[in-house]
Amino acid sequence: MPNVSLDELKQLLLENCMLKLQPDEIQEDLPLFGPDGLGLDSIDALQITVALEKKYKATIPNPEVARQVLQNLGSLREWLLRQ
Repeated sequence: MPNVSLDELKQLLLENCMLKLQPDEIQEDLPLFGPDGLGLDSIDALQITVALEKKYKATIPNPEVARQVLQNLGSLREWLLRQ
């Protein structure tokens, strides 16, 4: 997989999850889900998964992997780089 930038991933989140934030407000280690993070939900997870498949041809194989991969942008980027 070619280099995946955090800026690309921030843009992917903003386009697919309808967040009302600026890209610089999303930190690499900010949790994507839950009240202490971006507050994304299961619908957002599905939208992110579909967007990852379209853009990077990377499929998250199961819910356990999804929980690990979608913790924050850092974990997502690391997983994509290993694909």
